[in-house]
Amino acid sequence: QVQLVESGGGLVQAGGSLRLSCAVSNSAFSIATIGWYRQPRGKQSDMVARISSGGTTDYADSVKGRSTISRDSAKNTMYLQLNGLKPEDAGVYYCNADGWLAGVWSEYWGQGTQVTVSS
Repeated sequence: QVQLVESGGGLVQAGGSLRLSCAVSNSAFSIATIGWYRQPRGKQSDMVARISSGGTTDYADSVKGRSTISRDSAKNTMYLQLNGLKPEDAGVYYCNADGWLAGVWSEYWGQGTQVTVSS
């Protein structure tokens, strides 16, 4: 099995920064894509940023230019640096990863971490 353990959420003032982390528990999981989805209260979740095994990144228009997604393969951890936070960045951030585990295509979600932005 695979667990995605998120950390780094919290309360931050508008204009501030956060770094979210997503640690992948099982190194045997061959990740194809890993990224973050944000779910504002009462709304559907949307992709914020993702990175492929080859290092290709993809960002939502709303965070382009003020966010950076990266991976540390040695630590099996993915990071999202968010700068210039706005109230509309608030929500529960979920880590998502898909790839191959024991020859089976699999997808996993973390438990979520809350980001609150005060204006």
